[in-house]
Amino acid sequence: MHGPIPTPQATFPVKKYRTIWISDIHLGTRGCQAEMLLDFLKHTESDVLYLVGDIIDGWRMKRSWYWCQSHNDVVQKLLRKARKGTRIIYVPGNHDENFRDFTNHNFGSVSVVNEAIHVAADGKRYLVLHGDQFDGVVKFAKWLAYLGDSAYTAALAVNHWFNVARRRLGFPYWSLSAFLKKKVKNAVEYVSRYEDAVAAAARARNVDGVICGHIHCAEKRPMGDVIYCNTGDWVESCTALVEDDKGHIDILHWSDVRDLSIMGEHTACASSLSRTPGFLKSMVSFARSTRSGTG
Repeated sequence: MHGPIPTPQATFPVKKYRTIWISDIHLGTRGCQAEMLLDFLKHTESDVLYLVGDIIDGWRMKRSWYWCQSHNDVVQKLLRKARKGTRIIYVPGNHDENFRDFTNHNFGSVSVVNEAIHVAADGKRYLVLHGDQFDGVVKFAKWLAYLGDSAYTAALAVNHWFNVARRRLGFPYWSLSAFLKKKVKNAVEYVSRYEDAVAAAARARNVDGVICGHIHCAEKRPMGDVIYCNTGDWVESCTALVEDDKGHIDILHWSDVRDLSIMGEHTACASSLSRTPGFLKSMVSFARSTRSGTG
């Protein structure tokens, strides 16, 4: 859905961090901000990169899929980082739960785990998990979670066209779903209960804090005797958590760092409305070129 983003600075320095956490990318859906994420991955480096779940959206791809070249590029960029020495720790979420079948397996520099303990440079210990384990709706009534996911998808669609109109009128991007999360009483209560549950799990593990994703609300704040951190998402907010060499953890709002609009230009992408998925088209094209080269 979103095409190449502008580059306001010809040369933007690569930022080096000890650790980076990103989550809720939702590759394979129209809402994924793959171009913005590519820009982030291009201009950041880290010793360790945590993928905190919902990287590829298997839930929605079962119903309909949407795959741009930029989605391929994100996967290739992550694998390239692994080849060049970045340790990648993949913690699957509920939308990519099929990858949980590979828990405790290593694929080169990529490790798949259900959860992890991260020791920061200052010695503090953080529990790292996606967080759906504490979402009672997902755990006990999966059909209701699918219904909620559909409502969220509808809100994103409304949000997109609303912001198309705002952009044409010269107004900046504005998130409808983020507004609803902050203003609708039930949503506020849900987020609050979720944060309490995750923080309680950190206390039970006797760690100093917890780093999670899942609810698409970037946050870092003390909750009693533990530090609650949420990575946010790459659908609306384009946020990541980063740790410097002294162990200090911050939230990066990448669109603010780069002074970029979250909404890019529309580009044609392969989707479930296409007769052939994009990656199959690429494979067919590759096979044809190989055959013509050898024939």
